[in-house]
Amino acid sequence: MIRIALALLALFAAAAQAQSLDGRLKRIADAKTVNIAYRADAMPFSYTDDKKEVAGFTVDLCKRVVNSIARQLNVPELKINWVLVTVQTRFDAVAKGEADMECGSSTVTLARMKQVDFSSFTFVESTGLLVKAASAVRAFPDIAGKRIAVIGGTTNERAVTAQLKRRQIDATVLAVKSSDEGLAALESGKVDAYASDKLLLVGAIQKAKDPKSFALLPESLSFEPYGIALPRGDAGMRLAVNTGLAQVYGSGEIAELFDSWFAPFGPPSDIMQMVYIMGAIPE
Repeated sequence: MIRIALALLALFAAAAQAQSLDGRLKRIADAKTVNIAYRADAMPFSYTDDKKEVAGFTVDLCKRVVNSIARQLNVPELKINWVLVTVQTRFDAVAKGEADMECGSSTVTLARMKQVDFSSFTFVESTGLLVKAASAVRAFPDIAGKRIAVIGGTTNERAVTAQLKRRQIDATVLAVKSSDEGLAALESGKVDAYASDKLLLVGAIQKAKDPKSFALLPESLSFEPYGIALPRGDAGMRLAVNTGLAQVYGSGEIAELFDSWFAPFGPPSDIMQMVYIMGAIPE
């Protein structure tokens, strides 16, 4: 009788768990598939490598989160369906249900929260300027009278515009559609600088013919906290993703993952360490 009672309790618990699923988690559990939006041009966070495979720091982090969600749902394995997006389409893909999460280099902002939700922070970046090494531009004030390319509609565009206004520097800001377009404009001399997140700039020049012909200015023009974009108002999905992040952060696995991608740049900054400490939310 005791064994039967225990079996019934386990059955009822499983049924209650299944009934409690809603939103994206229910779809994920039913399909045993997670749709993840990624970018092909956001190296080293999210990109397509030489083997045409999806790679990057945030991609690897999201794979670990998916493994956690599989355990949370008691599903042996969840398949990942990769959904290619651009800077312009990444949030729409999540909001419209084409992707369950977006794993790239997306800065968390209040304006974007009107369309999507975000996970706990996954990284902290800043806006920087890439110039030609042979140019006379050595610091941000030297950009006066020159042209800056930046992807339109991004936090980088707002940061550059705000810094120019605050410092009363007269420069022309030209909107481009992609990182490749921004770098090409700099290479051709159409612009004198290309603005983006600093590590994205480092990743971009790796595809250039002569990476050493570029220089990254020392100034940090903004604070860019990254997060995984999630469906707005889906508390269950957000909890599941944050649970996965907390497990990665709390186990110390994040240190190994960070080193595998950013070891040449040195250890995590104090701010980065605090992001992971604060993200290791206890059960």
